[in-house]
Amino acid sequence: MKRWQIIFLVFLIVATAMILTKNTPYHTDEGRIFGTSYRITYKHKENLHEDIKNILQQVDNSLSPFNKNSTISKINNNEGNEPDSMFLYIFGMAQEVSEETSGAFDITVAPLVNAWGFGFKQGITPDSLTIDSLRNFTGYKKISIAGGKVVKQHPETMLNCSAIAKGYGCDAVAHMLHCKGIEDYMVEIGGEVVLKGRNKKNVPWVIGINKPSEDGRNELQTVLQLTDCCMATSGNYRNFRFVDGKKVSHTINPQTGYPANNSLLSATVITDECAYADALATAFMVMGKDKAMEYCNNNPKIEAYFIYADEKGNMQTVSTEGFNKYIKR
Repeated sequence: MKRWQIIFLVFLIVATAMILTKNTPYHTDEGRIFGTSYRITYKHKENLHEDIKNILQQVDNSLSPFNKNSTISKINNNEGNEPDSMFLYIFGMAQEVSEETSGAFDITVAPLVNAWGFGFKQGITPDSLTIDSLRNFTGYKKISIAGGKVVKQHPETMLNCSAIAKGYGCDAVAHMLHCKGIEDYMVEIGGEVVLKGRNKKNVPWVIGINKPSEDGRNELQTVLQLTDCCMATSGNYRNFRFVDGKKVSHTINPQTGYPANNSLLSATVITDECAYADALATAFMVMGKDKAMEYCNNNPKIEAYFIYADEKGNMQTVSTEGFNKYIKR
């Protein structure tokens, strides 16, 4: 084969690949899982809705306390102590985050979350004696894995992975898409997202951060352009109850047993794993602005954006230095 023929053949192959790539459609699949909604957009020649549902159902079967037959439900009800691989992975990560945040994140907080009426079991407003009693069974050091089995110090200890499972669900779907060779996708579950490549306009994915609002308005605080990263947001401004005329948030401080009480209204975390970002966002809501910023400054792979109320009740923002590069100009 002559040189000009080889050059022409290479050009033809490249041109054909570009045309096929350009004509590859974007699909969007939507539904509900873990008690919330999901929206997944990806560029692929085929629709993968069944594959996506299968992955999400596997996560639900492992980590959902609302699923009576899930692994976590059986562990909570002391009906079994042999975890599956998904549970083992998330349990290990949860324990690491608990250790890193001095217990601000703790999946054993389930009895307290339930008692305050925010969990998978309905409770009535607990008094101090009830809280003290429940705290005897909470604490991430009171449960472990030994010999491939879950070991509880107290049978009353229960787990709730709601503050990490959505992020892990995003990671699991993203991994499936990656294994199929998909390079452009956005996986969003309940506000947590994994982003790769570009959207159908051939630009990075555009993601908004909501302004804290108790009346359900979806007004944006800021808009980001993101790719090849994960983002999770936790906030206390929508999921709350009134107790004795006072508003209490759904984020329970594991160290006190009471709802978190600080100036933070919203915490957004960007890092390379959505489950990790999800857990950190919750931990930061417990830690408060100053301690959360200190944590981020000591961990350069984490970028964060905080919305908080100042001493006069006015809404303010603060972020890590590296977060600014994501803000859409």
